[in-house]
Amino acid sequence: MKNQAGRASSKAGLPPGTLIHIGEAKVESSVITVIDYDENNFLEEKNVSVEEAATRATGPSVTWINIDGLANPHLIEALGNRFSLHPLTQEDILNTTQRPKLEEFDEYLYIVIKMLFINGNEEICAEQVSLILGDHVIISFQEQPGDVFESLRNRIRTGKGRIRKLGADYLMYTMLDAIVDGYFSVFEKLGERIEDIEDELVTDPDPETLQTIYSLKRDLIFLRRAIWPLREVVAAMDRGETNLIPEGTLIYLRDVYDHVIQVADTLETYRDTVSGMLDIYLSSVSNRMNEVMKVLTIIATIFIPLTFVVGLYGMNFHNMPELSWDYGYPLVLVIMVIIAVSEILYFRRRRWI
Repeated sequence: MKNQAGRASSKAGLPPGTLIHIGEAKVESSVITVIDYDENNFLEEKNVSVEEAATRATGPSVTWINIDGLANPHLIEALGNRFSLHPLTQEDILNTTQRPKLEEFDEYLYIVIKMLFINGNEEICAEQVSLILGDHVIISFQEQPGDVFESLRNRIRTGKGRIRKLGADYLMYTMLDAIVDGYFSVFEKLGERIEDIEDELVTDPDPETLQTIYSLKRDLIFLRRAIWPLREVVAAMDRGETNLIPEGTLIYLRDVYDHVIQVADTLETYRDTVSGMLDIYLSSVSNRMNEVMKVLTIIATIFIPLTFVVGLYGMNFHNMPELSWDYGYPLVLVIMVIIAVSEILYFRRRRWI
């Protein structure tokens, strides 16, 4: 049973902005990591305090503050107060059941996005990532350690590409791009599962196949809730209505938008495919049942006249000449065989068997 603090109903009646973690507590503590860089300098620190992180964010360089773990509302509140985050923003950060969205404030942008991945049990999982874009600073909140940003961190460490030459808005773009690119890996695995089920439908569908199809449908509904609202988020940033995202970064955001549209189209294609698979399964089961009924009907039809003959000679009348004839029994058997063979030949001629 989940902890009461992890339920949305636990906030009923509380004032807006009350900080309660909603969702599964995936780690017991929160860890702050700071990456501070410009074109010529780089600094990375782990397990820093809120004050140390805030001090790093005061310079002209770009500062990326990452928080792994949301189990400590007091730390989130201290960090939010230090960076003047609205109480409702702090509340939303701790609520891991949010849909992807974008909220614009005077001094920062607040972005919620779902990071998708495949766990060790080949299950599709989602982690909520909250991004705060300010002037020269990015604050990211994750539910647990481990993400899709390691290649991005390596680019910052080595100074490869243009990331060290540009601002926090470009860093935000690269983070969004890394998360969206991770969707393609998830959909590749999902596509392989769909292909396997299609092969199974053609060869030998069984009740387990139906359970697998329903599991796929649930996964696709889950993915749709995580991906579909993201189109609005990226489109809103692409419109360039905030001074925090300059014109030069909008070109890159359009590329992210194209990727989101591509993922959304793939998602809808998979949904149609899975819905069609359910129809194929039901049709396959129905056809197999019809084949069984067809065989049983043919067998019953063959035995109906034979049963009539047997029943006719099963009557206990004394005046039945065949009963006292030496060749009566073999003759009846021959007649029954002729009747059965004639029926089979007739069914074959009509292409019923």
